Amino acid sequence: MTEPPDAPTPPGYQPPPPGYQPPPPGYQPPPGYQQPPGGQLSQTDERTWGMLAHISSILAAIVGLSFLGPLVVLLIQGPKSQFVRRQAVEALNFQITTYIAAIVSGLLILLVIGIVLLPLVLLAWLILTIVAGVAANNGQDYRYPFNIRLIK
Repeated sequence: MTEPPDAPTPPGYQPPPPGYQPPPPGYQPPPGYQQPPGGQLSQTDERTWGMLAHISSILAAIVGLSFLGPLVVLLIQGPKSQFVRRQAVEALNFQITTYIAAIVSGLLILLVIGIVLLPLVLLAWLILTIVAGVAANNGQDYRYPFNIRLIK
């Protein structure tokens, strides 16, 4: 079955070069041939996974481990896209930074300043995480304004 000539071509499609002949049925590549790296993400998928690298930390915070969301995205989708990897690493570093800030703020409750500082840390965490998710969804490389970059 052939498509009508006015059918739209899929994105990224390139017609074969002149004189191209498809391999015969049962063709096997020569020994030692390596397939090109597969599993590359489309630009839309990159943006979605970049956003999920940030936003997933909010869902993971329900169990108290907000770093798990970005870590899972980094491990699963990071090898497929440099954009997703950068966003997941940035999100993971931010989650570690806010964990440290929350622990310090919790300890400072003994000195009363933590009563004000802890809610500010939590509010900044929530707002910056959402802003980063929206920026990544728009295809922007987002960097948090304050972040200890432990993971490269």
